[in-house]
Amino acid sequence: MAKVFSGAGVALVTPFLDDGYVDWSQLRSNITFQLEHKTDAIIVCGTTGEASTMTHEEQISVISFCVNVVEGRVPVIAGTGSNCTREAVELSKKAQAVGADALLVVTPYYNKATQEGLYKHYMEIDSAVSIPIILYNIPGRTGGVNIEPKTILRLVENSSNICAIKDATGNISQVAEMMSLVGDRIDLYSGNDDQVVPILSLGGSGVISVLSNIAPEYVHNMCEAYFNGNTKASCELQLKAVPLIKALFCEVNPIPVKSAMNIQGQNAGDPRMPLTPMTDSGLKKLKPALQNFFKYCRENQDITGNNPEHII
Repeated sequence: MAKVFSGAGVALVTPFLDDGYVDWSQLRSNITFQLEHKTDAIIVCGTTGEASTMTHEEQISVISFCVNVVEGRVPVIAGTGSNCTREAVELSKKAQAVGADALLVVTPYYNKATQEGLYKHYMEIDSAVSIPIILYNIPGRTGGVNIEPKTILRLVENSSNICAIKDATGNISQVAEMMSLVGDRIDLYSGNDDQVVPILSLGGSGVISVLSNIAPEYVHNMCEAYFNGNTKASCELQLKAVPLIKALFCEVNPIPVKSAMNIQGQNAGDPRMPLTPMTDSGLKKLKPALQNFFKYCRENQDITGNNPEHII
């Protein structure tokens, strides 16, 4: 199966109006900004997109809207995971029906499925669709549920559509073990912005990035430099972004990235409850980190590629 994408895919924020409804105009603007600044894929209705507080109807509407705006210019990957297998199957089928190019399916949360349960859950989804499926392994969000390397191998060997994984475990040793077992039978994407280059060094194909909401060309260039053999430039871009990445996760995602977008005039709105706007103490960390990051970008635009219009 062909690679879904290579490089930097954005884990797209869903902007909300003051009344809590989706801000469709701003969502179109944010998608357009991504397309104009070299994003390699758009991942909609994931963790950063707050799918967990959307109704299923909203979720499919946002996916469909994104597909229509993108018009095939880059892949649109739809988050369709659930802790209920039946719901995940139905969401996945509907996302495929409205034109999603691939699915991002998080491990079931709260239930704490066994490895056998995870295998059967993903195989049920696999049998219901005919587009690529990206596994999403993020134990920190799912009550510690972790897809073990041997289970990933089993899924790859027996499924028709499972072809990639977004790894947000933070466990590089586990990633190395997985890649030693699975190798080029699976495409690996970093789920952590501070581990893009380490993941690429283990055979990764790119990143599904929160940072890309505000600096898509920067993250694209980090990956491109690595693919082109310029590991020194890629590593520099990775390390220079670490203070901002840390600030973007000083409170639970997507609170800080929405605040960062609002500061820059991208009007992401507030997160939906139970998430709340960023605290003053958080903003005191975020604002200088943004300023220092974009100062570096201005001084090194030949490798960062950021558009000065979007620099605070």
